[in-house]
Amino acid sequence: MRIHELKPAEGSNRRRKRVGRGMASGHGKTSGRGHKGQGARSGGGKGPYFEGGQTPLVRRLPKRGFTNVFQKVYAEVKLNDLNRFAPGTVVTPELLMESGLVKKVNDGIKILGNGEVSHALTVQAHSFTKSAAAKIEEAGGKVEVI
Repeated sequence: MRIHELKPAEGSNRRRKRVGRGMASGHGKTSGRGHKGQGARSGGGKGPYFEGGQTPLVRRLPKRGFTNVFQKVYAEVKLNDLNRFAPGTVVTPELLMESGLVKKVNDGIKILGNGEVSHALTVQAHSFTKSAAAKIEEAGGKVEVI
């Protein structure tokens, strides 16, 4: 294929409707809006959730629960995932991000007690489950809450 053989995909190259450019344009006078009424006004027309005057679905459905604005969202790391680090490594949040175990440190990092840790590591995180802390210390490692 050569550059002079390129052309847009079929149906993709539509011309823009140039309204209000005189009678010869085919879109003069009322510019395709008809005469008077809601559709002729600027900002006229119904919103996407308007149901013809019927009570909208969002108002008919029951409301339940609430969103806790003070909730802490932790990035969770399982104990088995820490086995990829060499013995004696200081596992920090920066190291966890570099290794791809954590994408985003929201309100902190929490180490969960799923699985086992096979060697001694010094783990620095914002929170630990009791079982995770016990397993790390049992393997000869240290737990540091930051």
